[in-house]
Amino acid sequence: MTPDLVELPTEHGVLRYRESGDGPPLVLLHGSGPGVTGWRNFGANVATFAQHYRTIVLEFPGFGVSDDFGSVHPMRSAGTAVRALLDGLSLDRVRMVGNSMGGFVATDFALSAPERVERLVTIGGIGTPIFSAQPGEGIVRLSEFVENPARDALVAWLRSMVYDQALVTEEMIEERWLQATDPATLENSRRMYGAAALAGMAAAARSAETPAWAQLRRLDVPTLVTWGRDDRVSPVDMALLPMRALPRGEVHIFPNCGHWVMIEQKAAWEAAVLAFLGR
Repeated sequence: MTPDLVELPTEHGVLRYRESGDGPPLVLLHGSGPGVTGWRNFGANVATFAQHYRTIVLEFPGFGVSDDFGSVHPMRSAGTAVRALLDGLSLDRVRMVGNSMGGFVATDFALSAPERVERLVTIGGIGTPIFSAQPGEGIVRLSEFVENPARDALVAWLRSMVYDQALVTEEMIEERWLQATDPATLENSRRMYGAAALAGMAAAARSAETPAWAQLRRLDVPTLVTWGRDDRVSPVDMALLPMRALPRGEVHIFPNCGHWVMIEQKAAWEAAVLAFLGR
């Protein structure tokens, strides 16, 4: 049963989230890409987590569920949304799980407010490639779609996300297509993954005095880094620097698995995460 969407008014716009279960609060942060939502990322996992935690699936601004927070970069509005959610629900300290973009957002939040994060779990959303080409194949496919939003480009991107190609069903394609081609949602994707946006990100990374991964040495929050061994979006060698840099970090790599670890290795991933969160 899908929990109802709950609305949380903020000074930036209305945030929407779904909540299930009782116990210590656990916040789930979704990734990016055409047609993504928090529920599509984590809906199948909520029943497991809700047996132990008050499980909250936040919908980031600009992805077609929560209000768009304006023409700011989606990563920035996502960070604003996390703080607004916790403040609006009077949550002083939470456990946090972030998938892909949500992993970077959760990590940034934990760096800025470590006193508010009890434990942190990332799914392919931290670090930087060491051996692999950058951007990864999945990001290239994603950029191709937002520059030319054709159905076959969407399918190519979806297929780059998973190891098991049978997961890319006609139902999934249709759901993603309908939301991904909404004009406002598509514009939000272009702000992240259009050719100009990717070039700007690369230039910013080259000019930064301190690379983002070097900040991880300051993150003294217990952190579980999870990854699919066969990830074609964020290649698994991205996990090597976090493995060495995080003072209280550990890494779990799942075989026969692409970018959506929580979907492709659902039972194994849930078991590893629950063991970590409950320690």
